Amino acid sequence: MKKVLGMGAALVDVLANVTDEWVAAQGVQKGGMNSVDWPQMEKFLAGLKNPLRVPGGSTCNTMVGLARLGGKAAFISKVGNDELGRLFQEHLKRNGVESKMGLSDVATGCVFSAVTPDAQRSMWTYLGASDFLVSEDFVPALFDGVGLLYAEGYRAFNGECFKKSFTLARSLGVETALDFSSFGVVEACRGTIDELLNNKMIDIVIANEDEAFAYAGVKEEAALEVLAQKAKIAVVKVGKKGAFIAKDGQVTKVDAKLVKAIDTTGAGDLWASGFLYGYLSGWDMKRSGDLASLVASEVVQVMGAQIPNSGWKTIASAL
Repeated sequence: MKKVLGMGAALVDVLANVTDEWVAAQGVQKGGMNSVDWPQMEKFLAGLKNPLRVPGGSTCNTMVGLARLGGKAAFISKVGNDELGRLFQEHLKRNGVESKMGLSDVATGCVFSAVTPDAQRSMWTYLGASDFLVSEDFVPALFDGVGLLYAEGYRAFNGECFKKSFTLARSLGVETALDFSSFGVVEACRGTIDELLNNKMIDIVIANEDEAFAYAGVKEEAALEVLAQKAKIAVVKVGKKGAFIAKDGQVTKVDAKLVKAIDTTGAGDLWASGFLYGYLSGWDMKRSGDLASLVASEVVQVMGAQIPNSGWKTIASAL
């Protein structure tokens, strides 16, 4: 199986349960991602009692999931020379993900995920050292043995570095995949994303229904049709209704695995793990999507984006 190089923010997730009223009081749209500076993040963290802290970040979660499934995964980002940075590096090593990490004088980033009773999460992100990944960090040797570059949409805020990674991968014959990550990303970084899509620099696009609507202005299968004109493979996830996948002019409907969800943090990340594993194994879209749904169903049954060993055993039995 080809190795996947994941590009994303190296973050430590901080999770806590909150009320809908608490989210509304912050003056943001529920379910979105909001960027904050360190003083703002400190205020959030100071008000928490016994929050759950786990290394993460969207692409990191996907690479860990891919490695746990038996795939080959590497991850590039930056962390600070601090305790959280060392915790993050150990997390990669423990889960079989090859580290391509750099060090920064800035503190390791973190994300506060506020989880409401309906299992939705609203996020506030301090990128920290992750924001200091630059174009010069992407050199041909980085792609030795790599068959696919996978990136989270959040990286598009650093447009120069984002575009360099995709254009270099393409010049080396490496496939590329992008998860839109947030409707806020699509709205804020539309120009950068369009430039890459219009120049056929992105082979696989993955979006949830809100992100797809933000990009296409239409919903579900209509949004899928728009995205399918831009990439070889397009995915639109529609929550409990599953997902639509377009490839070679064919649309595949994949059902969700309905379970009792307590936290949707990491659901999209782990969906991508399963889908990429299937795709890189040469499976068809239906089988790849079914595995994606299964993996996602395991992570929503726990707090945070880390599937416990019992969940991986369930997945292994299905495989």
